[in-house]
Amino acid sequence: MNKNILPLPIVILLLISCSPQTEWDFATNYFQVQISNKGFITSMKNTTVSPNLEFSPEGKPSPLMRLYDGKKKAYYEPERAAYNKSEQLMTLNYPNGSVAEISLIPKEKYFKLTLESLSPRNGVDGIEWGAYHTNINNLFGEIIGVARDTSEVVNYAIGMFALNDNTLSGNAETIADAAPFQYVIHSPDAETFPLPGHLHEGQVFTLGGDGISDVAFYAHKEPYYRIVYGNGAVVDEKGNISISYHSRDRSFKREVYYSLIPNMAANTPNHLEVQPLPGIDYIGSSVALWGSPDNTALMDVIQDIVLSEDLPYPTIGGKWVKDPTAFVPDAITSGGLYDSIISYTSRLGFKTISLYDQGFIRPDRGNGGYIDGRKFENKPIKLTAGNKSHKEFSEMAAKYGITIGRTPITTALAPGTKDASPVPSDSLCYQQKRLLVKSISPTDTIVIVDDPTYLEEISSWEGHAQNLNMVKIGKELIHYLGVSENEPYRLLNVKRGYWDTTPAQHQANDTIYKLQVTLNYGYDGLIPNMELQDEIAKYYADVCFINGLGYYDFDGQEFLFNNGHGYYSAKRFFRTMFERAETLGISHIRFTGATLSEGSWHCQSIWNVGGGKNLYDVETREWGSTTSQGKDLRDVTYANFFPVGMGMNFAINANSTVEQYEHIQAISVGVGTTYSMKLNQKDVESCPQKDAIFKTIRTWEDARAANAFPRHVKKLLADPSKSWVLEKGDNEDTWKLYEKVNGVKKTNPIILTKGKG
Repeated sequence: MNKNILPLPIVILLLISCSPQTEWDFATNYFQVQISNKGFITSMKNTTVSPNLEFSPEGKPSPLMRLYDGKKKAYYEPERAAYNKSEQLMTLNYPNGSVAEISLIPKEKYFKLTLESLSPRNGVDGIEWGAYHTNINNLFGEIIGVARDTSEVVNYAIGMFALNDNTLSGNAETIADAAPFQYVIHSPDAETFPLPGHLHEGQVFTLGGDGISDVAFYAHKEPYYRIVYGNGAVVDEKGNISISYHSRDRSFKREVYYSLIPNMAANTPNHLEVQPLPGIDYIGSSVALWGSPDNTALMDVIQDIVLSEDLPYPTIGGKWVKDPTAFVPDAITSGGLYDSIISYTSRLGFKTISLYDQGFIRPDRGNGGYIDGRKFENKPIKLTAGNKSHKEFSEMAAKYGITIGRTPITTALAPGTKDASPVPSDSLCYQQKRLLVKSISPTDTIVIVDDPTYLEEISSWEGHAQNLNMVKIGKELIHYLGVSENEPYRLLNVKRGYWDTTPAQHQANDTIYKLQVTLNYGYDGLIPNMELQDEIAKYYADVCFINGLGYYDFDGQEFLFNNGHGYYSAKRFFRTMFERAETLGISHIRFTGATLSEGSWHCQSIWNVGGGKNLYDVETREWGSTTSQGKDLRDVTYANFFPVGMGMNFAINANSTVEQYEHIQAISVGVGTTYSMKLNQKDVESCPQKDAIFKTIRTWEDARAANAFPRHVKKLLADPSKSWVLEKGDNEDTWKLYEKVNGVKKTNPIILTKGKG
């Protein structure tokens, strides 16, 4: 025997031990994925059923992580992978020469993926987790990135969550990190809602209306017109859903051409220099990838991720605001008289009074958060026994476990406020920065600039209000419209000392800032840069602490996107507000707002926007009888595991009946909605059935909070064609639910009992 030749069994053993592994399997309690040695997910299985259901589409593997070069607008997909089990570290090699190290840690209910390093960068300024392709074609949650099959047969969902603020839902090429607001064609059930021949899955349409009236945006009642508020989940030409998250290096100067509604003349894009944010990078980007039965995903898996990863977890009544048993309507005031508003709210079982008829709060750091004066000398809350300040009224409400709130215009720095005028802040967001060619006196109107590029654009991307088109030089605001076509390039139609700022002498080579602004219709204002935005977030927490507020309705919430940092900007704003509130010893601030995004999903409690027949028409029992707004917003929120909003609605007046509110509450519980009930004291007192209505609503709300409605009952309640009556049961924690047929109670009630949680 040749001593240099090993025995055959040993050769085979060595070959096996040295041969590269072709794939790796990773599992949670409910989900298993397989990753190939090329760095692609090739299998995603539901392990809660036998045989396991496969959700990775055949022939369409998913890159674990892609790299993005923003200058070249090019993606790089992994071409080789290795996994170190002891260190739980996946190494990916890319065709541009970059090597990524990713920690991949299986938890009980999700996988935690974190980018630990990338070297060399070779032009990479962004990374993307995914896109992770599925064969699910039912509901897509574009805000949080989830693919859901809600059918009884499949009942499974696959989704992701960002675990740090600089990881955002959507793909890496999303302009300004906020996806376009538009319609996408998708049928949630091709058999029930087949697409007409002229439409196809994934087709994009602009919104309705003129681009200014937000109600008119909602223009399609057909179920396959799906309005979208993000791109964390998208559909392909087959209707199959893919999910993705991304992160970018924010430390360097870049320019975007951005509009949230880019396909409408009133909202055409603007060129915007995006403020560099040193230290905000994609290294450390982290996501939770999960799969689970759909009907338990929210409270079992998503809540577990939020708590385990220390994500924002606002509560109401000790419960997570996403918990369906915590859903509760709010009172919203009208008429300016408050004698009985607290009493009404308490009797209804509601927890918040929004003082909507008090108008807007504007972020004015000049008042230090004292919206009624430093000694609370202003008394805007009118009561017959004597008017009250917000602080005094909040103390009255607190005795009943009720908070009060106001409607701010988010970050719109209005004329006359500290950071806007008459002395504008040096921390304002600008679209463009130029130089003054020749010095000017306080009366000169010939303002010559070194470079006219993009100065002809009317500021903002939203409405392009001509009266807000202005530049800042030193401490002076200057209004203008247009720029000359030929040298010397000068601003046209100049008005000096705009917004009561002081006209001043400015020297050659002084910096000219073309400011980023909001829009008209009472929202007029300047946009802060990121550092000033942080201070405004703290200001709103201070306002709550000083005046006893616990609720906000952030109108103009989309202004948080105007600085070009999109969902990151929103996350940073609300986290800063929450952190400041915590240091002041107050609980999470409950809030709604003008929009919902991945940037606000964790912090935002509800989304009651709009109202009346645009949202839900109790007379026709229709989700939006005048527009498709009700249907559109219902579909968005439901798909994204968020409380469905029914807006400012269902005012009690002389013609209100108990039957109407039995129906409203049945829909609210069945679908999982909240709403803001408009309470005008004079109108409420004119209602003959006032007391019975209060009792009815309170009965439903008590049963909802007690988790008394099982899933199969909620499905019945969600049908608007049915009518119901709920009564207190014979025991403390029981209720009797009757379906009414032809206006008569059924004799055999459904007995409901207090549930777990």
